[in-house]
Amino acid sequence: MKRKKYMLILLDIFLVNLAYFLSLYIRFEGQIDEVYLNNYMNHIVIITFIKIFIFYLFKLYKSLWKFASIDEMIEVVSASIVSNIVATAYMMIVGVKLPRSIYLMVPIMDMAFVGGTRFSYRALRRLRYSTSMGGDSSKKVLIIGAGAAGAMVIKELRNHNTLRSEPVAIVDDDPRKIGQNINGIPVLGTRKDIPYICEVQNIDEIIIAIPSANKKNISEIVSECKKTKCKTKILPGIYELIDGRVSVTKIRDVDIGDLLGREEIHLDMEDISKYIKGKKVLVTGGGGSIGSELCRQISRFEPEELAILDIYENNVYDIQNELKRKYKRLNLKVIIASVRDKDRIESIIDEERPDVVFHAAAHKHVPLMEENPEEAIKNNVFGTLNLVQATDKYNVKKFVLISTDKAVNPTNVMGATKRICEMIIQSMNSISDTEFVAVRFGNVLGSNGSVIPLFKKQIAEGGPVTVTHPEVIRYFMTIPEACQLVLQAGAMADGGEIFILDMGEPVKIMDLAKDLIRLSGFEPDVDIPIEITGLRPGEKLYEELLLDEEGISDTGHNKIFIGKPIFTDYNYLIKSLEKLKYVIEYNDKIKLKKVLSEIVSTYEPYEEDYVHYTSALDEVAVTIEPSNLE
Repeated sequence: MKRKKYMLILLDIFLVNLAYFLSLYIRFEGQIDEVYLNNYMNHIVIITFIKIFIFYLFKLYKSLWKFASIDEMIEVVSASIVSNIVATAYMMIVGVKLPRSIYLMVPIMDMAFVGGTRFSYRALRRLRYSTSMGGDSSKKVLIIGAGAAGAMVIKELRNHNTLRSEPVAIVDDDPRKIGQNINGIPVLGTRKDIPYICEVQNIDEIIIAIPSANKKNISEIVSECKKTKCKTKILPGIYELIDGRVSVTKIRDVDIGDLLGREEIHLDMEDISKYIKGKKVLVTGGGGSIGSELCRQISRFEPEELAILDIYENNVYDIQNELKRKYKRLNLKVIIASVRDKDRIESIIDEERPDVVFHAAAHKHVPLMEENPEEAIKNNVFGTLNLVQATDKYNVKKFVLISTDKAVNPTNVMGATKRICEMIIQSMNSISDTEFVAVRFGNVLGSNGSVIPLFKKQIAEGGPVTVTHPEVIRYFMTIPEACQLVLQAGAMADGGEIFILDMGEPVKIMDLAKDLIRLSGFEPDVDIPIEITGLRPGEKLYEELLLDEEGISDTGHNKIFIGKPIFTDYNYLIKSLEKLKYVIEYNDKIKLKKVLSEIVSTYEPYEEDYVHYTSALDEVAVTIEPSNLE
């Protein structure tokens, strides 16, 4: 880089002096007056220094000229004008006389010579790019959006030869732009023409470059892209482009969130700030997908302290480093502990004395918990109980449980344990000064172990993509969206509520799999097969968000609703949990599921388990022994 800078300086020294000599040559038609020539030569060093110094101040030696654009041209013009004004002022002060026409000709030549050398380099690179893109190995790219972002994407693709991506066409919904050229690339039609253009132009990849478009608009465009066999990518929305700059590193694959068309969440920042800013906040399961995003969102509101509790040190280490980089002033504490450890949890709450606790620690994988119900109960049920009792004992102001739609009429162990967690917080709320609430939502896109990362991995491996049943439907929400609504619900809490998030329209998993295959540039069941594997133990065809008896009421937020409390008998629940704890020692899945069904009346275990129940009924009537539950 330094070598190029010095070469440019030497070249400019030659060019600025050439401008004077050539101007004098033209002015005197080849017969330069020696008086004027001697006047200039006597001050050539100082005049040259003035110009080169001003060029330096205008950063003409810091620009990457292989990416030169209108901004760099403005720099050249400005530097030329200012340097000539200063040089002329110097000559007038010291009495150097030159013909007046010279003072007009030299700046023009400076612009031509200095700017020309820079942009000729760019032109040569462009020519070389065009030649290199002539091969069969380059990808033909369709740009959607003929605005500033689209133009910048074209420029970025041309500046990065290693991508082997050649922009060949643009589409835009503005009819006035059709037939026009953007950076030499024609605008061939509107979004409705995408399938036709892709076929005629042999497009390999589509890039959506409309960062100002809303989610609904993007969803409609993506739907058109699905009709092609092209891999589809997108430039993130303007709210994601923090610095407003477009580069190839910002372009990402289109994901299912773009397809769902869910609008950006609007939050009451003042309400959230009131209960988080300047307060001590504890997040359990803070290294997980939901917990870590909660930590990111909470950090924005300047808590007095953010404590992250997790049993897995690798996950929490990553979020710790991320938050330290982004929030230099954040008072961050990481605690490695298990919510199962009652004494340890009580010690942590006693020491930290948090104002708000977000409880996201849980075992959540349905098939795994079906095979390991003891672990689901120990972690989800008794881990929550340990935390609830400790927060009540030390007068924590607010406790927010992260729950799931699988807690509604559960057919699996995981859902049943999460329903018991809801019962714990609702019953404890009736006897505690702490505000205990739960927030219930469905699947989150991209969370650890969710179907989207699995599908993407299967597609990358060439398939097959596995779907349990062709009619399975699920509610989906993005991780940031879910966590923002959790924070908003926490601000609305009075205690005892189960907040239910608006999950939008349910999505058929089969359609989701096909969409992801198409957006990856493949044809379902042609390039990538889809395999039906059958419902797994405890899995439903569809999920529900509300129990029949809960009812529902509106809140001040259009995406948050409240289900009324339906269980408040804490003492009865504690006795039931004593029984559950006792049965865990038997290491008998059937007995455990039977006791779960007694506590959660709406729990209907996987139907294959019913054959075992008759013989197990008499054995489950165990004697209650003293425990440390209370």
